[in-house]
Amino acid sequence: MEYAPGRRADVFGEPAQATILLWHGAQTDARAAVGPLAGMLAGDGAVVVAPDWDSHAADGGRADLLRSLDFARDLAADAGRILLVGWSMGGAAAAGVALHATRFEIAPAHTICLAGAFMVPDPISGAPLTEGLAGAEVGSPLTLLHGLADEVVPVAASRDFAADLERLGWPVEVVELAADHGSIAGADYDAGADRYAPATKGPALVVARQVADRIAATLGG
Repeated sequence: MEYAPGRRADVFGEPAQATILLWHGAQTDARAAVGPLAGMLAGDGAVVVAPDWDSHAADGGRADLLRSLDFARDLAADAGRILLVGWSMGGAAAAGVALHATRFEIAPAHTICLAGAFMVPDPISGAPLTEGLAGAEVGSPLTLLHGLADEVVPVAASRDFAADLERLGWPVEVVELAADHGSIAGADYDAGADRYAPATKGPALVVARQVADRIAATLGG
């Protein structure tokens, strides 16, 4: 479906009370890479929106991310049951929305970050995630899932970000898995193409199932 003129998203699942907006990472227009995970989440009883977005655009992807957020909000049967899930730089974007939800007129029920690239600026604001956070109103929980074998975004990124949030009293949990940067999102790295591709078999699908189960456990709130 088009979520904005010329911009497309895959929508998985039948009508459901819970809606999940799933952002891929910095790789341009890579919605297919998170397709296996999106399909699993749809099977767990949610409508899943997996949009393309372009972190290499002049605005860092801000317009794509915000327009896909509007699309998911309009699609949702219950605006109070929208979950944000982001992978890598998409995880940084999801965290940015959760931490400054009042700016975006959305109150996500839960935000789940997969190997979140918290050490880079939030692609929506262009600023460090914790900038101005001390004055923010504490909102809904964040769960940070990270692979211990991640050589792209080290697990310390989630540990350090969680420590910053905990000092502010923000509800946050870190879950460390036997995964690498791709498998935590159900993707395999294709070295020849220098791109992540949707996994079709093997360890990445096993990890994706574990991740989907943890996300599904938050669907009630």
